[in-house]
Amino acid sequence: MKFKTIQEIPKKIPIFPLTGAVLFPDTQLPLNIFEPRYIQMVDSALASPNRLIGMIQPSSSETKGVGNLKKVGCVGRISSFNEAEDSRYLITLTGVCRFEIEEELDTTTSYRQVIAKYESFETDLENMNLENIDRNKLLALVKKYLEHRKILADWEIIQQTPTKQIINYSGVLVPFSPEEKQLLLESKDLITRCSALEALFQSYIFDLSGEKSDRIH
Repeated sequence: MKFKTIQEIPKKIPIFPLTGAVLFPDTQLPLNIFEPRYIQMVDSALASPNRLIGMIQPSSSETKGVGNLKKVGCVGRISSFNEAEDSRYLITLTGVCRFEIEEELDTTTSYRQVIAKYESFETDLENMNLENIDRNKLLALVKKYLEHRKILADWEIIQQTPTKQIINYSGVLVPFSPEEKQLLLESKDLITRCSALEALFQSYIFDLSGEKSDRIH
C-alpha cells in the first residue's frame, strides 16, 4: 500500500519506543517482538486495514508521557510477519512517513497510542530530485568508512543501489549512535540528510585514521 498524500495516512497510530531502532521512509526494519504489550500491538495492527506502527526513540528525559520521546519518529507498515513457536512475532516494517506527536492518547491498551502530525514531512512521499548530490563523493565516503571499520559488505550491490536508498539505509544499517541516527531522521529532506550523513562519515574516518577525510573526491 502506497500513500499518495499525508492526508491519507491515519493520524491515530500505536507507537513502539525503542532506542537505536530508527526507521526511515522507504526502508525496511526487521523487528523481533516478544514483550506481551507489543505482541498485543502487532495483533491490533495486523487486524487493521493499514497495519501501521510508529517507531520512535525514547529520549533521555525522565519526564513521563510525550516528553520522554524524541521529537520525530517514522510510521511504518507491517509488510511481512512470521509467528514463532514461542509466541514471538518476527515482523518487517516498511517506512512510510516521518511524524511528530500532536498528543498522546489516554487508552486502555498496554501499548501507547498517539495522534501523529505529518505536515512537516510531505517530501517523504515525493520523488525528490537528487541530481545535486555528488554520488561519487558519497560512495567514496561509504567505502572508506566500511574499510576503516572493517565492516564486510557487498560493494557491487552498494554501487548498484539508488542514491535515495544509500542515504536512508545508512541511517538504518550503519552502527551510528542513537543520537546520530536521530539527527539523520530529523533532517529536513534527503538533500540535508545526505549532507549530515557525509559529515558523520567524515568525522568517523578522521577519528579512526587521523587523516583529513575532506580530501576525498
